[in-house]
Amino acid sequence: MSLLQSILMGVIQGVTEFLPVSSSGHLAIFKALFHIEEPGLLFDVLLHVGTLIAVFIVYFRDIWKMIVEFFLLLRDFFCNVGIFFKNHFGHGDQKYRRLVSNGYRKMDLLIIVATIPTGIIGIVNSDFVEMASELLIVPGICLILTGILLLVAEHTRGGSKTPKNISYSNAFIVGICQGIATLPGLSRSGTTITACLVSGFNRKFAVKFSFILSIPAILGSLVFELKDVELAMVTSADMLNYIVGMVVAGVVGFICIKMMLLVVREKKFVGFAIYCFIIGAISIGTYFYMA
Repeated sequence: MSLLQSILMGVIQGVTEFLPVSSSGHLAIFKALFHIEEPGLLFDVLLHVGTLIAVFIVYFRDIWKMIVEFFLLLRDFFCNVGIFFKNHFGHGDQKYRRLVSNGYRKMDLLIIVATIPTGIIGIVNSDFVEMASELLIVPGICLILTGILLLVAEHTRGGSKTPKNISYSNAFIVGICQGIATLPGLSRSGTTITACLVSGFNRKFAVKFSFILSIPAILGSLVFELKDVELAMVTSADMLNYIVGMVVAGVVGFICIKMMLLVVREKKFVGFAIYCFIIGAISIGTYFYMA
């Protein structure tokens, strides 16, 4: 893979990971149309690392507080276990500590609940997703479905739900949607944000929840793929190109997260929907032309 191809794929990853137009679908189409030799798992892993870093930078304050509160939640949980045994076997009357005592702890639990169905669907469908990525017709159809979802988001009134009043069933449904969005061409951000809006989430929080929810999904995918990475097959020149692609994906991703906040707030989904319809139709047409 050349440096130019690496940069282009980094731009595609950064733009399409966070804007609602599907990164996997665009990368699959780009590779197929320009006959790019498969760069291997390592490059895909590094591209996702780049976009993951962008999420951490944008939401650093929230993520840090979630991490701190998660460990405090675990502390209180084990303290409650100790209190239980004291009360029942030592004739004590100590009060239990409240576990979900603030919004960040509730956010931790919502992310965990949403990640469970995502992980299950991702593992079960991994072989199908890999096969589907090699056929232009699949990302084409899924891009059209993404366009339909974006029109739904456009006409959905934003709710007022924040972590305090979001149910765990809401989070579970969003997690199912994220798992289904592993199909190439079905936008992860577009699918999850639409699911959040339909569930009544506050519009700004819907974006935050969608992007923070991507962290365990991307990390899980990286762990799943790293076992198959063969570093011995990667040359120093390739590694340099891969790192450049990762940095480009991260910088572009950072910009696109900021842009997405504006898109959701101002309800500017129609343009993205039309784009998905056009690219999807071109992809399907190209599949039949090349068949």
